[in-house]
Amino acid sequence: MQSSFARAAITFVGARIPRVRWDRFGAALGATLVAGPALAQDGGGKIDGADTAFMIAATALVLMMTLPGLALFYSGMVRKKNVLATMAQSLIATALVSLLWIGVAYSLAFSGEGAFIGDASRSLLAGIGIDTVSPFAKTIPEILFMLYQMTFAVITCALVAGSVAERMKFSAFMLFCALWLFIVYVPSAHWVWGGGFLQKMGLLDFAGGTVVHINAGIAGLVCALVLGSRVGFGRENLSPFDLSLAVVGTGLLWVGWFGFNGGSALAANSRAVFAIVATHLAACAGALVWSGLEWFQRGKPSVLGVISGAVAGLGTITPASGYVLPWHGVVIGMIAGGVCYWFCTVAKYKFRYDDTLDVFGVHGVGGIMGTLLAGVFATRAITASEGDPGVAGLLEGDPHQLYVQAIGVLVTIVWGVIGTLATLKIVSLITPLRVTYDDEREGLDIALHGEALHQ
Repeated sequence: MQSSFARAAITFVGARIPRVRWDRFGAALGATLVAGPALAQDGGGKIDGADTAFMIAATALVLMMTLPGLALFYSGMVRKKNVLATMAQSLIATALVSLLWIGVAYSLAFSGEGAFIGDASRSLLAGIGIDTVSPFAKTIPEILFMLYQMTFAVITCALVAGSVAERMKFSAFMLFCALWLFIVYVPSAHWVWGGGFLQKMGLLDFAGGTVVHINAGIAGLVCALVLGSRVGFGRENLSPFDLSLAVVGTGLLWVGWFGFNGGSALAANSRAVFAIVATHLAACAGALVWSGLEWFQRGKPSVLGVISGAVAGLGTITPASGYVLPWHGVVIGMIAGGVCYWFCTVAKYKFRYDDTLDVFGVHGVGGIMGTLLAGVFATRAITASEGDPGVAGLLEGDPHQLYVQAIGVLVTIVWGVIGTLATLKIVSLITPLRVTYDDEREGLDIALHGEALHQ
């Protein structure tokens, strides 16, 4: 039975969507269709070969996190009758979001000087040539920066699918991805990374605590509440079909996260290496704490617990990874393992929300903690550079940074709730959000795709 919050959410009538300058979009589209590659260099930078090579590798690693990493991770934790349908969500998110990103989403996120949204000057990659660089990444080609940021948008949309696995219609998920990308993800990316008001305020989010993890986690929770629980949740055995797939997926995610966090330095430098080390140590600490708590409480450490703890550590360190020392990564990973464990094993059942694959419990909660902890552990030893004294957190005597982090978290949560409800409302006016009872019982592989695993 749906909660009163879910019923209220379903009746939500919409939210304000940022306006787009369509006249600029038309001009950019025309310029793209009639002009060849621009050769003039923008952004005041010079392309560096080593940085470019590093970022090409990082981009490939982040794409690997979705395909096949997330596809395997998610499909290994659902029932046999839903394995292919779960993989299909990661596949279609990659295809759909990639095209929308080059169409106009990249431009709205990373061009223009607006406080809340960018402009359409880079629509269909207009004005991006061989030597063009972005003001946000001055030593690599802008086309590479665009591609790298695309992989972040792809995995964020794909992550949300975990909360509604085994019950959301494929067509509804496609529409959700297309709309949610523009309503929630693009504005948030602009605010935090594209010159928007949160970046100017001084928010620290190195690789996506707010933009990726909080957004995906909050969207997942809202979607789970609106759609309601799976048939049999809390009454029937809904155990995973093949955890070995999830273990392989975890390995791909773990390695891919080196590109996710290390690549967010946008250069082949020491800061990227420090981010990678903190990332790895946080994953190790999260895995050990989660499995240790499970061992203590249940008598046995499960494979599911180890991989869940590792991903919790990875998600939580993400916003802080480029601002902290390696030992900070251990502490953050330990905190992640304990807090996320409680949300996934206690809170979910106490409050009876069916977040199928714990997107909120791991990514949402982890993103919130990690963003706040960046304001605690940020150190000038990592963030300082020539002409820049760096950023200090609470432990180095700057409590104001934690205040800024809290504002960033709050803004992201509020906009995530409003934007996700608006997206679901719009999608529900076009097609039902959820499959029928009979389809859910039969399994989405057959019901939605006409295929089955191991007939």
